[in-house]
Amino acid sequence: MLILGLGVALWWAAHLFRRFAPERRAAMGDKGRGAVAAALVFSVVLMIWGYKVADGAVWWGPSPALVGINNLLVLLGLYLYAASGMKTRVTAAIRHPQLTGFALWAAAHLLVNGDMPSLLLFGGLLLWALVEIVVINRATPGWTPPSGPFPARKEAMAVAGAVIVMLVLGLVHGWLGPWPFGG
Repeated sequence: MLILGLGVALWWAAHLFRRFAPERRAAMGDKGRGAVAAALVFSVVLMIWGYKVADGAVWWGPSPALVGINNLLVLLGLYLYAASGMKTRVTAAIRHPQLTGFALWAAAHLLVNGDMPSLLLFGGLLLWALVEIVVINRATPGWTPPSGPFPARKEAMAVAGAVIVMLVLGLVHGWLGPWPFGG
């Protein structure tokens, strides 16, 4: 589980680097973007590899009800991510829709994966998203929510995009690992 833990730690470090070492990050200039991106890609590789080889206690597994709740939460998380880019109505109510969507994705995965490697991976990523929200809110406390108009077309596009991405991710998930849609 060391590899998995290193991947999660590197994910945290790469994302929080700018917040906790702003002078160092600024000194890196545009090259810093590439370094952070490389660290994030490497962290994902470590997390995937570490999760595949990790072993640990198992407390519960997926049930039909938990799989359904998981899928609804993941779909909602994907919608929030899409809505963020499209500035839909929900972005006027939620300051950090992408991080909130990510947190929902991580929490959903904890519901159906009750084992120690999943607790480390999804719990660590859930905690990161929540910490990131707090850190951003403290760094920039003033927030002006976007104001309308919020065209129904954008709302429909965000919903459709979330459903399409959910289906594609589900197919890839089933190809690489367990089938996520139950049955």
